[in-house]
Amino acid sequence: MRSSELATRAGVNVQTLRYYERRGLLQQPPRSTSGYRSYPDEAVVIVRFVKRTQDHGFSLDEIHELLHLAGGGPDDCDTARRLAQTKIAEFDDKIRDLQRMRSSLTEFASTCARPRADRHCPMLRTLHTDEGRP
Repeated sequence: MRSSELATRAGVNVQTLRYYERRGLLQQPPRSTSGYRSYPDEAVVIVRFVKRTQDHGFSLDEIHELLHLAGGGPDDCDTARRLAQTKIAEFDDKIRDLQRMRSSLTEFASTCARPRADRHCPMLRTLHTDEGRP
C-alpha cells in the first residue's frame, strides 16, 4: 500500500511515517517502478502499536526496544515488564510533583479571599523568590 493509504489506515500523517522510518521504528519499504513506497499490510499494525505505546507514555527509544521484544518468550516478557515498571515509577514521580504544585497553588489562591485592603498577593511575592519552588 502507498504512504497515504497507510497513514489513513493507521491514523497518522505521512510525515509521521517518514519520521518513524528515520528512527528505525518502521522499515523503509521497497519502491515501485514509479518511485512510490509500497508498504506491507503489517506496517499498519506496527504504526498502530507505536501510537498506542506512545499513548501509554513510552518514548520512541523505549518503543524501539519494545518492538524488538515482539517475538515473545519469557525473556522478552521480563524485559517488557521492567520497562513498564520503570514507566510506572516515572508516572508516580510526576504525580507527586503535580500534587505538590497543586497544593502550593491552592494555598496561594486561598489567600486571595482576604479583603482587598488586607492582601498583598503572597502568590506573586512567593513566585518571585526561591520560596516559590514546588
